[in-house]
Amino acid sequence: MSYLVICSVAFLASGLTFFSGFGLGTLLLPAFALFFPVELAVALTGVVHFLNGLFKLALIDRRAAWPVVLRFGVPAMGAALAGGWLLARLSDAAPLLTSSAFGTVLRVTPVKLAVGSALLVFASLELSAKFRQLSFSPRLLPVGGLLSGFFGGLSGTQGALRSAFLVRAGLSKEAFIGTSVVIAALVDISRLTVYSGAIVRESLRFNYSLLGAAVAAALLGAVLGNRYLSKITMLTVQRIVSAALLVVGVGLIAGLL
Repeated sequence: MSYLVICSVAFLASGLTFFSGFGLGTLLLPAFALFFPVELAVALTGVVHFLNGLFKLALIDRRAAWPVVLRFGVPAMGAALAGGWLLARLSDAAPLLTSSAFGTVLRVTPVKLAVGSALLVFASLELSAKFRQLSFSPRLLPVGGLLSGFFGGLSGTQGALRSAFLVRAGLSKEAFIGTSVVIAALVDISRLTVYSGAIVRESLRFNYSLLGAAVAAALLGAVLGNRYLSKITMLTVQRIVSAALLVVGVGLIAGLL
């Protein structure tokens, strides 16, 4: 069942979010969280997201806007380290609340509460028509990098904020896509240096063939997304992302995931 759920989500999410610049990590995190502890689910999502991002960069064969990459991506890398460090510290904390329902023990831990709350904030923003129309001055690119990178390290969700800042950077559609992919890869490199410890600690419980299958499914989705799904509207993608954010956010806070 884990292969079916995770690979299906990886395939569909990668295809649907190819041109949006965000969504793969957000949609894939709930799938991994169904079968793994949330801190490991964030780490595994980061691995798939990173490898898929490198593949996208080669696939679209476009030049990124490197001045924008430096102004946004460098602060994002540092902030992603801070977010990943906080995630690691929260993962070791004792549960805040333990209860039972339907024969299942529900544990609300600090990391679940923190990540779930972050996801609900992003979901609320994505459901807001004003936020979807919001953009920021290019002078605020470093600030956007800090915010996007931190939440990318903490919860794996960074793309929506990144897109909101980059949309006013004066980029063409091709440059926007290429720049987004490069920045996402930089953040993934940064946060994976922190997540690697969680992967090593959980290695005996982790099925690496599942990760390989998820990566392969995401790559195939990217290929088909590039070829067939370019007409999917941003609003449709945002609604899918918002629904996933709400579901996993509530599930984590309630201790269901």
